[in-house]
Amino acid sequence: MATSNRRHVVPDPNGGWKVKAPGAQRASAHTRTQAEAQAAARKILGNNGGGELVTHGRDSRIRASDTVAPGNDPFPPKG
Repeated sequence: MATSNRRHVVPDPNGGWKVKAPGAQRASAHTRTQAEAQAAARKILGNNGGGELVTHGRDSRIRASDTVAPGNDPFPPKG
């Protein structure tokens, strides 16, 4: 990856969870549960060539971090 591709799963003050890119004004996705937001973030990252998924808790502190592999690899390994 030439540039860092990250998505943060953060609590929404109005309820639910948001998927946000660093520095973005708007959320990429809004869901009811944290698990749904993590799944949406994994899909977004996979479609964008992989990256880092950072999950925050209700207190906005980082809870977990995970690397997501590319989802659309045009040259998958053989064998």
